[in-house]
Amino acid sequence: MRWQRFFLFSVPVWLATTACNRPPAPRPASQPMPRNTNVYSDRALPKLPSLRLWIGKHEIDAEVAVTPRELATGMMFRKSIGENEGMLFRLPVPQQAAFYMRNTEVPLSCAYIDPEGTILEIHDLQPLNEQPVASASDNIQYVLETKQGWFQRHEIGIGTVVRTAQGALAEVFTRKSGQL
Repeated sequence: MRWQRFFLFSVPVWLATTACNRPPAPRPASQPMPRNTNVYSDRALPKLPSLRLWIGKHEIDAEVAVTPRELATGMMFRKSIGENEGMLFRLPVPQQAAFYMRNTEVPLSCAYIDPEGTILEIHDLQPLNEQPVASASDNIQYVLETKQGWFQRHEIGIGTVVRTAQGALAEVFTRKSGQL
């Protein structure tokens, strides 16, 4: 009888203390993870629709990146860029931008541009450098990447307005619902 009492008392105590040492059961996340978290392409994007831009008195033919995949991949895996070619990124809302050169071997310069099309900042980006170059402004709606040094060679500086044959950048994207 003594053993039975001891056993009946000690087993529940043993189970309780053992259960306390187990790691907690995993809890479901408050928000489910998206199915495809990788929006980057693993190869160069095909040539995107382009837009002729006037920057000061100079013209540039810029491919336009607007979808999440286009914005994330950009110039990755490209082998070259022409002197008067570029890529214009249209960000969904004005924000602080930060661009870097993952899988990008072509030296680039980028202009951070506000919603009205005014260049606020110009930065040189180094090939394969994954350190983000953040804008000082939190009012960036567009980013224009060009061959490195293009802005300097064409004497384009802060305050220069970027426009198109159809009007201001904002007018072009508003008219076409964000798409070209």
